[in-house]
Amino acid sequence: MGALVSTAKLFFYATLQLRKTFEVLKKRIETSPGLPVHNPTLPLWTVPAAQIPQEDHGELPEYADVVIVGSGITGTSFAYNALTSPGLKVVMLEARAVCSGATGRNGGHINPPLYHDYMDLKEKHGEHIAKVMVAFRRSHITEMQRIASEEDIQKQSQVRETEHLDVYTCPTVFAEAVENLAKWKAEMPLESSSFVVHEREEAIKKYHLSDDVVGCISNTGGAMHPYRFVTSLLSILLDRHPNNFRIFAHTPCTAVTTDASSSSYVIHTSRGTLRAKHVVHATNGWTAHLVRPLLTKIAPARGNMSAQRPGTALHRSTLSGFRSFVFYREGVGYDYLTQLPSGEHELMFGGGWATACDANGLPEIGIADDSVVNHVNQSYLAGALPRYFGTRNWGRDASPAPEEGEIWGEERTKAEWSGILGISADMLPWVGRLPEKVSGRAQPKTLQERDKSVRTAAPGEWVAAGYTGEGMVHAWMSGKALAYMVLDRDEETREWFPDVLRVTEKRWKEAKIEDLFARFMS
Repeated sequence: MGALVSTAKLFFYATLQLRKTFEVLKKRIETSPGLPVHNPTLPLWTVPAAQIPQEDHGELPEYADVVIVGSGITGTSFAYNALTSPGLKVVMLEARAVCSGATGRNGGHINPPLYHDYMDLKEKHGEHIAKVMVAFRRSHITEMQRIASEEDIQKQSQVRETEHLDVYTCPTVFAEAVENLAKWKAEMPLESSSFVVHEREEAIKKYHLSDDVVGCISNTGGAMHPYRFVTSLLSILLDRHPNNFRIFAHTPCTAVTTDASSSSYVIHTSRGTLRAKHVVHATNGWTAHLVRPLLTKIAPARGNMSAQRPGTALHRSTLSGFRSFVFYREGVGYDYLTQLPSGEHELMFGGGWATACDANGLPEIGIADDSVVNHVNQSYLAGALPRYFGTRNWGRDASPAPEEGEIWGEERTKAEWSGILGISADMLPWVGRLPEKVSGRAQPKTLQERDKSVRTAAPGEWVAAGYTGEGMVHAWMSGKALAYMVLDRDEETREWFPDVLRVTEKRWKEAKIEDLFARFMS
């Protein structure tokens, strides 16, 4: 009887703790992320800062056809594709320095989840949507390679194909991955032809991995320097469209309203207002600051990144930047690694989701402050790589190369920083026109045409956000699709853009915060 009572008490207290956890996370997510903090951590990617002719002190124009809020890869993709329309006037607003959000803080890997969630997508959305999602994700590396070549920015953007490895250290997780891969191969044999399973002995010997590894799956992947890719393109666009494209950095957008008297949107900023026919929200984790009805649909979450000097023997494992990795352990999340192909060949290593908890042991969902890093998480990242590769394959820690200035660490970890992700309640990006219920504002009914030669869709607010840590394989093509929608060329996206990503009132109602918690707390 005593054991039964003790079990009942344990269940009662566990239930109370789970309820407390739920209430704390729910309160966080129901709170606006606010504006980006003014003193973020410093990513290695952004040094030296790009010299972009941004207008920190210039006056805002009275009117633009489109105002883009955010200067990362989504906003840049939208601008790059929308400015092909002659005469379109576009203004980009950025709260901090250009490309200072998630794009300039991520891991630089372009390796989409494919076999990982294909069957889940098929079960939820059907075979056609699952296959379109696979094609959509795979298209990113090809598209960014094409653009880098056409714009002659291959050197600075470092867009490249890699030999990619999904590395597993848990037998159960590896067995599930092999099973998922087999199912996907049966349904998409052409797309999966480059995926190869390597059992433990072969994986360790061929790829110079730790004895802790139980197997890996190899395929073709990609990597890039996200900050240089974006800032190089923005510089090109400013030079190419001097009268139609302007960037205002350090100009946070504080509100968007509808002005019935002038039939347009009014965009409120720290330096005044301007009017526009269209507003594009490209702020990912900060989306709900301006679009309050998305508060529990796209939540900010803090992730952690590091730049580390490679061990002296590691080049056999990493191919000096031409091999990329995702490491899967038992539990939630994964770790990801790319390597710069030049300089000190820094290892760009992030992840450790399970270790990134606050003082109460809760995951850092609902946190939009990237001015600090998570101490426990960074401690994990600092020590994990020699464990994944093994001390024999790591070699000695490298000595730092002579550097100008004293801003970087001199040991294995050269730099550490945090960044804000946008986590979607239903785990899929939100892309498209915002219905009035979702934006929380009425759309302008009519608008005075400033230039009738500029064809766009009916006035509206638009969004591409909520990439749930997979922005590099969703953001560029989402921004491109959004540009086509705003230019009233939506029909051109029908073959390649997944309809399941579109924003609808029905989807907005059905996306539940409880499902998000269940996934991350399981």
